[in-house]
Amino acid sequence: MIGIARAHTNIALIKYWGKRDKKLFLPMNSSLSLTLDAFYTDTKVTFDQTLTKDTFFLNNKEETTEKITPFLDLFREKMSSPRFAKVESLNFVPTAAGLASSASAFAALAGAINQASGLHLDTQTLSTFARRGSGSATRSLYGGFVEWNKGTDSHNSMAIPIDDASWDIAMIIIVVNQAKKTISSRDGMALTVQTSPFYQAWVESAEKDLQNIKQAIANKDFITLGEITEFNGMKMHGTMLGSNPPFCYFEPETIIAQQAIRQLRAEGIPAYMTMDAGPNVKVLCQTSTIPTILSHLETLFSKDKLIISKVGKAMHYLTQDDWEQSLQSFEDTL
Repeated sequence: MIGIARAHTNIALIKYWGKRDKKLFLPMNSSLSLTLDAFYTDTKVTFDQTLTKDTFFLNNKEETTEKITPFLDLFREKMSSPRFAKVESLNFVPTAAGLASSASAFAALAGAINQASGLHLDTQTLSTFARRGSGSATRSLYGGFVEWNKGTDSHNSMAIPIDDASWDIAMIIIVVNQAKKTISSRDGMALTVQTSPFYQAWVESAEKDLQNIKQAIANKDFITLGEITEFNGMKMHGTMLGSNPPFCYFEPETIIAQQAIRQLRAEGIPAYMTMDAGPNVKVLCQTSTIPTILSHLETLFSKDKLIISKVGKAMHYLTQDDWEQSLQSFEDTL
């Protein structure tokens, strides 16, 4: 009973920030993301009747199963003959640095379990399971632009594919810092929801942003898409500054990157920024403008801090040969 899956990260253009149900991971507001091809997680799950406990290996190192076992249990409840599992995961994303590593991680894990268990859940149903590992993992099961409909309960808070984003869409990631964040997304969300007087206004405006950005996508209107993306992302970070105590993920180079994007726009280059819970800046752009944007950013940042990503695919299954190649690729990066 083996399953192997790959899922790509996604970057939210309309942010998910705050839960109305912490156990079921039900969000305060719906969100929308772009799946990226540059970062991904490969995961292999083996259900074996000879195992006496779950085991988890991340990047070839054994880790605690504190988060893995409860996630496996969601699927085991539906299996006719539940078994313990060996989970092996290769994360081609800097972990916990605001680059959505948990999204690809739990989306790949959900896919691998789905295949190994023989449940063969459809993608939208599977997205309701992935959500229980990491909210943003809901969206990583699809490629292109994806909505996470907040829903009314655990059964309909799910991912909805919106558009394949095959119209000159790309993103440049400015890696300010790959280190683990001092404040996790979960802790940051909780503090913001509990203490920020700006929070309720954020929820209400995010819903309006979602409707507007979906219309921009339908119209293939890149300028409006970018403007809404930047507006929404900066509002989310504003709620954090209004928390008690206030906190901020920005670092000095974050501000430099933001100023660079504004300068590009002043020069007539359509480029728009967004940020998740971390210091790294993501630049939403058109593939055709990448050379111009890079030439500007390379005057401020070293080339190794600038990562180009095109649109990522939906979660998909891998063969054992694919898995062996991923192992080799990971070892080559060490």
